[in-house]
Amino acid sequence: MGKKKASAEVRKLPKTECCVSSSKCGRCPLRMLKEGTLPAGYTVKKRKLVRVDGKKVTKKKLAKAA
Repeated sequence: MGKKKASAEVRKLPKTECCVSSSKCGRCPLRMLKEGTLPAGYTVKKRKLVRVDGKKVTKKKLAKAA
């Protein structure tokens, strides 16, 4: 009942904080920032995902931006 339709392109969402693994996982915000795949309006400061405008990062808003 609550299932969504599968979109043609599924984007990976970044984690809210880097897990400091040496191999850098697929959702690492640092790696995504370097590759340029972070959603618009987001950046990384001190290994944490933050919004450029200074508002609080929520998973709901993050999913909407991606």
